[in-house]
Amino acid sequence: MPSIAVKLYSLFFKFLLKHRLQNRIQTHVDESSNQYGVTTRPEESVSAANPSFTDGIATKDIHIDPSTALSVRIFLPESSLSPPEPKSKPGSSQQDESDSLNHRRNSYPNIGAPTNDSRRSSLEGSKLRSDNNVYQGYSPLPQNCRRLPIMLQFHGGGWVSGSNDSVANDIFCRRIAKLCDVIIVAVGYRLAPENKYPAAFEDGLKVLYWLAKQANLAECSKSMGSGALGVGAEFTKTQVQRHLVDAFGASMVEPWLAAHGDPSRCVLLGVSCGANIADYVARKAVEAGRLLDPVKVVAQVLMYPFFIGNVPTRSEINLANSYFYDKPMCLLAWKLFLPEEEFSLDHPAANPLVPDRGPPLKFMPPTLTVVAEHDWMRDRAIAYSEALRKVNVDAPVLEYKDAVHEFATLDMLLNTPQAQACAEDIAIWVKKYISLRGHEFSY
Repeated sequence: MPSIAVKLYSLFFKFLLKHRLQNRIQTHVDESSNQYGVTTRPEESVSAANPSFTDGIATKDIHIDPSTALSVRIFLPESSLSPPEPKSKPGSSQQDESDSLNHRRNSYPNIGAPTNDSRRSSLEGSKLRSDNNVYQGYSPLPQNCRRLPIMLQFHGGGWVSGSNDSVANDIFCRRIAKLCDVIIVAVGYRLAPENKYPAAFEDGLKVLYWLAKQANLAECSKSMGSGALGVGAEFTKTQVQRHLVDAFGASMVEPWLAAHGDPSRCVLLGVSCGANIADYVARKAVEAGRLLDPVKVVAQVLMYPFFIGNVPTRSEINLANSYFYDKPMCLLAWKLFLPEEEFSLDHPAANPLVPDRGPPLKFMPPTLTVVAEHDWMRDRAIAYSEALRKVNVDAPVLEYKDAVHEFATLDMLLNTPQAQACAEDIAIWVKKYISLRGHEFSY
């Protein structure tokens, strides 16, 4: 059973959440006049972006859609400053590579981490701009940089709260970025009830297409022989003419992603209701096919998905009054999120197993599902994973004993051993699909 502290905090959390949800319901929102939307709430504790490598991770915020509040926060690990990884030798088997790597890791525990010399060399090859306080932080110059997989992360919060720059989400993303050795693009999607379904889902897909656009623009910029990609860099008149610019004269190419991102190894990770968005984006990526090139979604992680349905499962009956997000509270959240004329617990956004929901399940990417023992939504998430396995999709389930909904991402629970273990388990599985050396890790 959860500890006394968790039980007490759960009661306090429920009281606050119920109060906020009821206030949202009572407040009339004119959606037609608020398409711009909001991505965070005043009561949310946020963490400021820091483009220098604090705690091994640099972060920056980008507003990617001028017509809405949609934004992203990029988490760039310091390991990206290391020299590029050597490619596997032709003809060598994955097992040989795995055995060799494991031997090197056992012999040299720091293998894979950038040395002081390589970090210093990379930093000398970059610019830490501070002129007129316009920009301070890491800005790469064109060079043979190490490229990391990209992970799109969708935060939780029951559709009506949470943000990609909250303190809790910032800590979680830093942890995952380090353990998985990936660039994380945390999506700040629009919240309900200001923007109901399908706004959050469309925002998630829009970021995936933005990622593809960035990759193509970076290739165009290379072929044009442009100079430094960073916003604020000094160019000659000829360079400016060659450089890709938007209507305001700022660089359209995101320099961190251009220098260090590998969109052909893209992973989706969703937390709670963010898992519903991740699954939707994965389905749309399957439908899009080559239209998303060079982006390729190689795997997704669904952490305690916010699934529900008209026919209740056993856990929905037995655990309806569970910790933090109980069933009555979540029903309020769904009423705020779904348009009144579309409200149904078997809505495609809510129930992953309704018929005619999208492409056949056999085309879905490998899917890791994380569930908690005391989460009333767990059985439907497990059922979805079983449906994927029936059509030969790699879809394991990690179930954590004595755990509650959002046990690895909620602010109070972030520093528990269970939260850390969950992040490490996710990293082990994800590396099966993003490693350049083959399947180094497996269960």
